[in-house]
Parts: sequence; structure tokens; C-alpha cells
Amino acid sequence: MTSWTPDWAAWPPALLDFWTQRHLCTLTTLRADGRPHVVPVGVALDLEERCAWVITSGSSRKARNLDHFPHLAACQVDGRRWSTIEGRGSALSDPASVRRAEERYAARYRTPRENPARVAIRIEVDRILSSSDF
Repeated sequence: MTSWTPDWAAWPPALLDFWTQRHLCTLTTLRADGRPHVVPVGVALDLEERCAWVITSGSSRKARNLDHFPHLAACQVDGRRWSTIEGRGSALSDPASVRRAEERYAARYRTPRENPARVAIRIEVDRILSSSDF
């Protein structure tokens, strides 16, 4: 396992490829009682903004959990290769943030369906962990 603090200008190429290929991720947030809430999501890196994005409905448990505990982790796995980003998340409803998250999501996955209740979870990445394959 490798652990490092992100240098947004110098991602290892293989790891950057892994985080830009189409892989489903899991997002772990913490409920008010401290229990983990783990759900499948799409996570999109944003090298220009130096963050990662998740789109969801504002009423979702994952978005509401951030009101209590902003710490989260997003992980993706492909065979024996895996990588986790850890950081702090905030659910943003302003149109510019939602649009940016939708654009990044569309670049990695597909154009998201219309959702007037959508919010953008912005992840400020503190640490990246990965399998030794990277």
C-alpha cells in the first residue's frame, strides 16, 4: 500500500489514468451516531479545481451526513488494483458548483439525468492511498 498527500501537478500517470477511467466507486460518510454509510457513486477528479466531485440529491443520506461529519472516503477497485481518496466533503447547491460537478461527472461517466434537487459534493482531498500496483 502507498499513501501520499496529493501534489495536483504531479499525479503518478498510472494512478491518474485509474481515476479517469470509468470505474464505479464507493463513498463512505459517517452518520450522526458515527456509523459508516457506504454507497456506490461516481467520483470525478478535477485537477484544475484541485478536488473531486460527487453528484447527488440534496436530501440523500450521504449529503446530509456531511452536516455532522465532513470526513469521508471514496474508493474504487479493479481486480487487485485499488485506490482511496480521503478528505473533507461539503454539499454545495450553488449553480456554478453543481454545473462543474456535472461537467466533470459527464467527462468520466456520461451526461447525468436532469435532477432539480441535485447538489455537488466537493471533496477536498487530504490523502490518497493505493495498491502497490501504482
